[in-house]
Amino acid sequence: MKHLSINVDGLVQGVGFRYSTLQVAVDLGVTGTIKNELDGSVSIEAEAEQKILYIFLNRVKSSPSPFGKVNKLDYTFSDDLQHYKKFTVIG
Repeated sequence: MKHLSINVDGLVQGVGFRYSTLQVAVDLGVTGTIKNELDGSVSIEAEAEQKILYIFLNRVKSSPSPFGKVNKLDYTFSDDLQHYKKFTVIG
């Protein structure tokens, strides 16, 4: 298991991005959180096996919302697990 922190910039608020990402996470068995940030970006904390997290990351990069557009994506992997029970939209 790995922990993945992602910050997504672009057209990612007000376009169903968080809920579309939630569906991707559920489909892949990823746990964690997703929330809007005040600067217009979206932050994601995700946990799963590393190969699953790479699949998740690629789907986030291409915007799971048909109305969204990812311009920039920063991410880091770590071993600092939070042991989330499910994937949750915050806010």
